[in-house]
Amino acid sequence: MMQTAEWASRERSGPLDVVVTGLPSDAHTWNLVFIQLLIEDLGHHVINLGPCVPQDEIVESCGKYQPDLLVVSTVNGHGFQDADQLIRAIRSRWELAGLPAVIGGKLGVLGAEQRAGHGRRLREAGFDAVFQDDPEQGQDAGLGAFEAFIARLDAERGPAAALPGDGAPAAPLPADGAPAARLPGDGAAVTDRFPAGRAPVASAAPLEGVAG
Repeated sequence: MMQTAEWASRERSGPLDVVVTGLPSDAHTWNLVFIQLLIEDLGHHVINLGPCVPQDEIVESCGKYQPDLLVVSTVNGHGFQDADQLIRAIRSRWELAGLPAVIGGKLGVLGAEQRAGHGRRLREAGFDAVFQDDPEQGQDAGLGAFEAFIARLDAERGPAAALPGDGAPAAPLPADGAPAARLPGDGAAVTDRFPAGRAPVASAAPLEGVAG
């Protein structure tokens, strides 16, 4: 198997390869199908592992497929504990340490304070973005944030831009060392765990109706 730096820096082109999965305790399927269709509509490839997937199977699937992004969705309101254990298991594998991973949906059954705490703790555990249901935010804002996340990830992992006809260098993408995006609610910043060329893409806008 390849080392983390090799996995992160290998040349990739074309659509993103995305693994979509539910959590071990969540039997819902409609959310996973919705996310798959949305990502495919954006032009990317999806491997949908389905609902009630054991943690070990999710980790091994990521190792097998080496995707560009892992998307976890849960809507039963009890996904926080499963998600925390899952991302820690993924980050413990050196070949998956640089895998971009996001989670969305309903992670708890209480109010805004619990949502903020869950989001902060899951980012600290290793998720790059957490999209949660929030009645104060509209669905369109969440959809736009998720689509922007994917678009930026696609741009940042793509091959270097070709030189213009006169041989002058093309305009560079934003530097990987740019400050991490600030997250509303708890004020925590996304941490950079990625090797050069694989800076994380951060967005904290709720993803109502997409990842949950």
